[in-house]
Amino acid sequence: MNRNATSSAPQPPSPRLLSFPTTRAMLVFAALPLLLTGCQKQEAADKKLPVMVRAETVAMADYAPRTSLTGVIAARTLNNLSFRVGGRVAERLVDVGQHVDQGAVLARIDPQEQESDLRSARADLDAAQAQLTQAAATFERQKTLLAQGFTTRREYDAADQASKVAQGSLDAAKSALANAKENLSFTELKAGAAGVITARQVEAGQVVQAAQTVFTIAEDGDRDAVFNVQETLVARAPASPAVTITLLSDPQVKAMGKVREISPAVDPASGSIRVKVAIPDTPAGMPLGAAVVGSVSAKPAKAIFLPWQALTSSEGKPVVWIVDPSTKAVATAPVEVLAFDSGVVVINKGLQEGQSVVTAGGQLLSPGQTVEIMGAGQ
Repeated sequence: MNRNATSSAPQPPSPRLLSFPTTRAMLVFAALPLLLTGCQKQEAADKKLPVMVRAETVAMADYAPRTSLTGVIAARTLNNLSFRVGGRVAERLVDVGQHVDQGAVLARIDPQEQESDLRSARADLDAAQAQLTQAAATFERQKTLLAQGFTTRREYDAADQASKVAQGSLDAAKSALANAKENLSFTELKAGAAGVITARQVEAGQVVQAAQTVFTIAEDGDRDAVFNVQETLVARAPASPAVTITLLSDPQVKAMGKVREISPAVDPASGSIRVKVAIPDTPAGMPLGAAVVGSVSAKPAKAIFLPWQALTSSEGKPVVWIVDPSTKAVATAPVEVLAFDSGVVVINKGLQEGQSVVTAGGQLLSPGQTVEIMGAGQ
């Protein structure tokens, strides 16, 4: 009996039979939270909040680009002074930077040779004068004798010819004396006009040749501002622009100038073109060599000013984000950039007045993205 009871009692389920269904149920329950989380993220993506951005309303304004360059004040007229006769420099009376008046003596050369020539010219003049006196007396005597019939016509003509030759010799001697005096005066080098000595090439004791440059003088009067300008700027500049000249060390010192000369060739050393701007009634505060700033404004044109943050790129071309006023969705608009200025970009094509352009937050946007403009409801 005990044996039968033992054999007929119900047996517990085998652990092997329960392992697979139990594990599957546990996996299902474990994956359920992940599925719920994914659904919630999908719903959150579908209901994504608008991106907060800043925007500006497009408005046209006058754009007159202003170009400024640094130059120096230079003399309008530079004279290279030289002796007209050669010799040894006996005395130098001025130095670089010194202001001289018209007619002031700048240097002298040893006048010994010129003084000797002057004495010789005077002696020749005295001899020519004596010959003329003798020839004139002979001619007068022959003239009287011819009238009385005591001489021949031949002797009379010879006396007349000798008198004329003596007169010519006297005139030549006078001219030689004048030249000798002039050469003696050339031993002093004088300033032809008032100005400032800008260069000196000789020292006392040096032998110089005639026409050899000794001093360079910048004449007083109106000055020029000289600039080295890029070739493209010269090509785009308007004809005869007004130039504002400002002293670099003191911006309160200003003057108005006008382009006087443009070099026809590009300087091979700097790759620029030299431009000279005439400054009528140059202020006393702008001495020779002073550094100045020249500014030129171009002709005004209508353009749009936007912060540089508003500009982005699409397929290598400049674009901006514009906001649809009804849907608040954004889209890109290709634009043409006229210029870049301090903190702003100047646009002349691609936008219309009244459009709303994103100026901050554009890096977070994609086409069709809805946005919320900061401060729009305030």
